Amino acid sequence: QVQLVESGGGLVQAGGSLRLSCAASGSIFILNNMGWYRQAPGKQRELVAGVSSRGDTNYLDSVKGRFTISSISRYDSKNWVSLQMNSLKPEDTAVYYCGAYIRRTYADSGMDYWGNGTLVAVSS
Repeated sequence: QVQLVESGGGLVQAGGSLRLSCAASGSIFILNNMGWYRQAPGKQRELVAGVSSRGDTNYLDSVKGRFTISSISRYDSKNWVSLQMNSLKPEDTAVYYCGAYIRRTYADSGMDYWGNGTLVAVSS
């Protein structure tokens, strides 16, 4: 079994900052990528920032220069990734989800796993 647990969401004023953290644990053979996605009401889920196991990163254009995703680190038997969000705007308001592409065993081809999400609300 694999679990992804997010933390760090909340309510912040425009221009403020938040830091989200995600811990992936359980039966993990290989963790290839981790990323942060968001879904605002009435909109599709979109990739905000992603990082590979090699440290390659990619960002949604609208968050470049404001958000920074960490590299994937291993601590306390868990794989961690964080998202530092600065200069937040009301349009950043959404539920933020942590996702990871994980192979559970050598024979497993892998699949995406998701956390339950954490709400980020930015007031104007």
